[in-house]
Amino acid sequence: MPTAAGLYYFAHGAGDLTRPPVVLIHGAGGNHLSWPPGVRRLPGGRILAVDLPGHGKSQGVGHHRIEDYAASVVDFVDALKLNKAVLIGHSMGGATALQAAIQSPERVLAIGLLGSAARLTVSPELLRLASDPSKTADTLHLVVENSFAAGTSSRLKELAERRMLDTRASVLYGDFLACDAFDVTAASAYVTIPTLILFGAEDRMVPVGRGRALSWQIQGSRLEVVPAAGHMVMLEQPERIAALLDDFLQSVHYLPGI
Repeated sequence: MPTAAGLYYFAHGAGDLTRPPVVLIHGAGGNHLSWPPGVRRLPGGRILAVDLPGHGKSQGVGHHRIEDYAASVVDFVDALKLNKAVLIGHSMGGATALQAAIQSPERVLAIGLLGSAARLTVSPELLRLASDPSKTADTLHLVVENSFAAGTSSRLKELAERRMLDTRASVLYGDFLACDAFDVTAASAYVTIPTLILFGAEDRMVPVGRGRALSWQIQGSRLEVVPAAGHMVMLEQPERIAALLDDFLQSVHYLPGI
């Protein structure tokens, strides 16, 4: 089982040193399987899909601050002796990627943010449910019901819910606390690396308007709004997301060994 800096990771194309290393960072309560196969195995990509501390196959108890998750990801990049990496994250994972770009800019080549923004807030009802371990099933049901576009198959929603049930209740609650406290609105204007911002047009967890606001703040960033998708845009429109990510990665200037 491959690990680095205490984090389990799934690797695809890791031996191709001509492409920039890409670290996929899942969202709250997720793990590396939160990314569909077409993204984890992006053709021609050099992909490392991690499980954050306390999630999936990684040890630890999880964090209550995005800053700590960002530090864990940078430690992971260091442990693999990667000078720089592209960080692509979903929701809390996007916040982690953005925070890493702010606090360790010398280690981050580019960022891709899916359903994420400079500020994440969690509804009081969701925080209340998540604080009670006996209500975990109710918490996840509420999350899933608000994370997909209208008309999404019940099978896809059930699969997402089952996967999140593998995360300990305390870790899930910590993730939501970390998201609710996250706000780098002021600092985001100083991000100068290539940035892709992806949103589902029907995202109810993080309003698309926050993605637009972030795209205005980060000069030269690219915003894509994907129709017929909600917060779980990469699961709802996997082929479209894989194509957008591949196009973005090909645009990132990378010199092997730099």
